[in-house]
This record gives sequence, C-alpha cells and structure tokens, in this order.
Amino acid sequence: MVDQIRADQAQLPKSKRYKIGDILKAVGLKKATYHDERKRINNHQDKYADLKIQIKKITDNGKYRGRLTYGYRRVQTELVKLHIRVADTVTRRLMSELGVQVSLYNRHRNGKYSSYRGKVGQVSPNLLKQDFCQSQPYKTLHTDVTQVRLKNQKWAYISAITDEASKEVLAFQISNSPNRDLITKTLDGLIAKLPTNAKPIIHSDQGWQYQLNYYTQKLSDNSFIQSMSRKGNCHDNAPIESFFHVYKTECLAGFPPCKDLTELKTVSEEYIYWFNHQRISLKTKGMSPCEYREHTLAA
Repeated sequence: MVDQIRADQAQLPKSKRYKIGDILKAVGLKKATYHDERKRINNHQDKYADLKIQIKKITDNGKYRGRLTYGYRRVQTELVKLHIRVADTVTRRLMSELGVQVSLYNRHRNGKYSSYRGKVGQVSPNLLKQDFCQSQPYKTLHTDVTQVRLKNQKWAYISAITDEASKEVLAFQISNSPNRDLITKTLDGLIAKLPTNAKPIIHSDQGWQYQLNYYTQKLSDNSFIQSMSRKGNCHDNAPIESFFHVYKTECLAGFPPCKDLTELKTVSEEYIYWFNHQRISLKTKGMSPCEYREHTLAA
C-alpha cells in the first residue's frame, strides 16, 4: 500500500508529495519494518527458475514440426533422468506458467478405414485376447491399414507394423490403394528388418487382405504366427490403433493436407524416424522405441 501511494504521488510536483516518514506514520507502519520488507522483496528469487529452464529444454526437445508433444508425465520422466524430483502438481503448474502444455490429443481424428469384407479366406484365432503385456522385442507385432485424405480429396492408404514391446515402427508403406501390393511391401519391409531368428506373432484385424492365401502363405513361409482380432472389435488391436492416432495427431493434424503421395511419404518418413529414435514413452520406461529395444536385448 505504501509503495502504491508513492507511485501515485510520483505524478505530482515534488512540493505536493508526502515524505515517506509521513506516509508510514499515517498507515501505522514502522520505518524499519517497511525497509526490511522492501529488501526482502527486492532480493526474492524464483526458487523454480532453474527447474523452469530444464522443463523448457525438455519440452523443446519433444517438439515435432514445431509443436509440443510432451505432456507432464513425460516431462516428469525426463526430469528423473536428470536426478530432479518434484511433485506432479508442481510440474503441471510450471508448464502452465511457461505455456508449454499439450492440447493435441483430445481432438477427434477422422479417416478410419475398415477393410472388413466378411469371411473371404482363412480367419485365425485371437491369440492375444487383449493381453498386451509383451516386454520382449520381436515377439508380438501388430499390423493394420488406415487412410489419410490428400489435398486433392483422394485417399492415401497406410500399412504399418509395430512392435508391441518397444512400440517401434518396423514397417511402414503408403499407397493409393489398400491392395495386395501394399500389404506385400509392408511384409517385405518387416522381413528385411527382423533378425533371422525372430518368429513373432503378427496380429491383425479380420481385414480381407489378411485372410487371403498370399498373406497367410507368406507368414507361414517365414515361420510367423498369425493372430486375428474378433470381428469388428478395434480394442483387440489397440496398440496399432494407438500408433495411428498418435501419427495422425502429431504428424498431420493442424497442417495443410499433403498435396500428393510423394509429399505424404516424405513427411511420414521423417516422422517415423523421429518416433523410433527420439520420442520417449512412459510405456517404454522413458526411452525411445529404439533405445528400449537395444537396452532390452542387451540385458
């Protein structure tokens, strides 16, 4: 209050201003108390100043295409790596003060593709039954197809295979049709990347592509084990559904649609590399997919 009175008087001529002693006497405040409080305020430092710097660095490192992707849980995980332990509420409050909160993931994404055409070939049993607890890489893989609309309003179709344990994207192909060639190229990309001794379960939905002989025979030729979701149950293949949601949210949402397949491939390849090598996840103990795979296989 005293400082406010002094500030108001600063607009007046000196001859009409009250002395500080007169003001203190009027408000009943001791001079020593006033000067002690002013000194304390002037010497006050933000005790979270260093922590704010670290939080800003972490969230900047978690940016993709200039946008924030790290929520407070992932920020907490990175702080622990730096031997900084602080309450969740503090981290959330400081992120709010810094303006580095994430708001991408609550938006609904369209472009869901359904390849179900009934029983057109061989339907395999559901070996996983929503038990997504695999911790060893190359043991359980998930595959599916989704679609993305291009600038010319045509659809691009994306086929991917992810590792349940590491979350690593092991194969990723884009085409203008969800045809046999797309699925075959996806499998070829997977086979080229897998260790020769890997014989994983490959889990998909009951899409027509995954029922036909060319697909089931290729799995058999490589000693892969086929598993399928129940009819019309997306939760049975939740890991790949989750990846597609994150991919569309972080890589594509909020930006102008890609003008053609070539641009979409370029943007997607950059994202997949970042996702595999840099993007940390709580599900992989705060490591990127590749870090988790290397760490686990070396143990």
